[in-house]
Amino acid sequence: MPQFESHFFSSLIFWEVMSFAILFFVLYKFAFPGILSMLEEREKKIKDSLDQAEHHRSEAERKFKEYEAKLNSAAKEAEGILAAAKERAQRLMEENEQRMTVEAERIKGDATREIDRERRKAIQDIRAQTTDLALLVAEKVVQRSLNEADNRKFADDALEALSKSYQQ
Repeated sequence: MPQFESHFFSSLIFWEVMSFAILFFVLYKFAFPGILSMLEEREKKIKDSLDQAEHHRSEAERKFKEYEAKLNSAAKEAEGILAAAKERAQRLMEENEQRMTVEAERIKGDATREIDRERRKAIQDIRAQTTDLALLVAEKVVQRSLNEADNRKFADDALEALSKSYQQ
């Protein structure tokens, strides 16, 4: 094989090394800076994305804590409102009960006064009827008619005496 001959092989190696050096120099001058700048730019984007993700995560944690705090305060406020509503309902029930008790006592007092007034009226009606009946009986017994004023005076005196003896 001719390529492995020492005379030909050494010149081949020289040109291969020279080609590699020229290729490396061209890559170093023109390709590597673009590739390195692209890699640095990509590294910067990744780092910025990671920083931004960390910032968003910390912002999300902060907002989550704010949300939890607001939720807890809303729950406490709801408990307070519920307690106040229960207290108000209890107070209203007590006020209604007192008002109903007062109203019942007033109605009872009105009824008692009405009964007492009706009893007096009934007693007065009975006295008037008894007086008329007593006058009628007395007139028949005496067989003469007294004037109206005398009749009333006799009847009232008789009822007054009857009333006094009844009360004793």
